[in-house]
Amino acid sequence: MSRLLNKVAIITGAASNPGLGHATAMRFAQEGAKLVLTDIDMVGLAAAEKEMVALGAEVLTMEQNVVDEQRWQEVIDATVERFGGLDILVNNAGIAVMRPISEYSTADYDLQMDVNIRSVFLGCKKALPAMIASGGGSIVNMSSVAALRGIPGVSVYGIAKAGVQIFSKSIALEHAADGIRCNSLHPGLIDTNIQNDSRRDNPDEFEKLGDTVPFGRMGYPVEVANCVLFLASDESSYVTGAELVVDGGLISK
Repeated sequence: MSRLLNKVAIITGAASNPGLGHATAMRFAQEGAKLVLTDIDMVGLAAAEKEMVALGAEVLTMEQNVVDEQRWQEVIDATVERFGGLDILVNNAGIAVMRPISEYSTADYDLQMDVNIRSVFLGCKKALPAMIASGGGSIVNMSSVAALRGIPGVSVYGIAKAGVQIFSKSIALEHAADGIRCNSLHPGLIDTNIQNDSRRDNPDEFEKLGDTVPFGRMGYPVEVANCVLFLASDESSYVTGAELVVDGGLISK
């Protein structure tokens, strides 16, 4: 498998397993990419690195708080120093604070906006010069179905993820002439570690949640990762400024 052979990719939030970043890293490793994996969880990153190396991938892992501008520059510099350039950026790291707006604090708001949209702004801003120097590339920004429809208890998360969507379109237009594509990906209910917490804390409600999806189940992380792979690869060479929804039909109801 060689859809990303020798392509250099940064994936943020790659430690959590099962998780979207980890699943994406696995698919990229299987397709020949050289990987830079970042997270605040270094134990999880070390485990992920072993898995990717076992698949034959070259891997650099770095601790990263994605809201830290200086750390972003260090990640980009280390990527270029190690691998000679940058072809793919997957802004995956995110956080969800889910509660009614009446119970939201300004600290909750700031956290959502920082981790979910400031990080994407910083990642794109810092990665673009390296991508231009490499002759182009692909940016995949992880958004959510919460950017496309109102969901009770997810208002501020939805604001941030909607920001990711429109920001991605603007980056696509600004850098099309540089050979850089930028798209947003919008997962629905996916069975990750975040959902595992819900399953443990409230199993009855968890099952009801899955029943709301037309497919009758939550998605698997690899089903999202396959779509990230498509947007990162040359197979989507004429796709930019788009939003790809991966939700089992949820928002079509």
